[in-house]
Amino acid sequence: MNLETMKTFGFYKPGSKEEAMDFQKVEEEKPTATGRDLLVEVKAISVNPTDLRTRDGKKDDDESLTVVGRDVAGVVVATGDDCSYFNVGDEVFYAGTNNRPGGQSEFHLVDERIVGRKPASLDFAQAAALPLTSITTYEALFERLGVSKDAADNKGRHILIIGAAGGVGSIAVQIAKLAGLTVIGTASRTETVEWAKDHGADHTINHHEEFGPQLENLGINGVDYIFCLNSPDEHMAGMAKAILPQGKICSILPAFKPLDLALFGKSVTFVYELMYTRSVFQTADMDHQHMMLNELADWVDDNKIRTTMTQHFSPISVDNLKDAYTNLLTGKTIGKIVLEGPFE
Repeated sequence: MNLETMKTFGFYKPGSKEEAMDFQKVEEEKPTATGRDLLVEVKAISVNPTDLRTRDGKKDDDESLTVVGRDVAGVVVATGDDCSYFNVGDEVFYAGTNNRPGGQSEFHLVDERIVGRKPASLDFAQAAALPLTSITTYEALFERLGVSKDAADNKGRHILIIGAAGGVGSIAVQIAKLAGLTVIGTASRTETVEWAKDHGADHTINHHEEFGPQLENLGINGVDYIFCLNSPDEHMAGMAKAILPQGKICSILPAFKPLDLALFGKSVTFVYELMYTRSVFQTADMDHQHMMLNELADWVDDNKIRTTMTQHFSPISVDNLKDAYTNLLTGKTIGKIVLEGPFE
């Protein structure tokens, strides 16, 4: 391999929203780490719906190469002059940010403040399944919703996770259970119901049916928290009925329609979670994501949390990337889809 260049997979045109991106393999100059950036040799990546949203937002007249792939697991090969968290040779995992190129390249620059140590008990592919979904869940539960990490504080409290078998849902169920909440996850197929329960959901209900009667059948008159991982517009009325007075709702997708007025009468808190906020705006607490990932690594190594990888492709190639995103586009994936090197 030429030490001055690297293989990168990206796309020039947005193409059809119903198909995977038209990935091209491009030879690019290997970047240099400066400041607080790490240069990471990429070993594995995973795919996320956010990659598709990046594609969908690309303008037809934008002829630049767009490189997605936020989740990365790899090895630090160089550090910027201002780095203090990592050394060359360290194994790391992270989710990157959406205003810099993604990790679908042999080497990747990333700010060390959003990078964590890779769990020692996982290989690179297993680790690559976790960062984006775990940070999203951690911020949503403990910061946006204000859930206590002390399980004793959450005795008798319920959380409804809408979309419990998807990428975020698979880790959200585990972390919510770890926090001591009673977890009700939504799932509509036999395999997704089994997956949610296997990962810690106490109960499951069908998100294609009204929430209220299903909760009542479980002897639950309402929930303290809702973590919505699908369109909040689609579930707004159901959430307004299911949430208890003074409860809290967090959504990872925007609501385009007005909030249900019942939320006002119940003094419900409605908040958003976007894990890119800290990195895009360079907030003073940006390094909290570094600490979150290290805490997650501890949970994994202590067998409290497990990887959510369900599909594995290797090598990282044009064909395998297209297959991975084609699977993601079905909207029926369970857990996370991972691609592992080498880059070919």
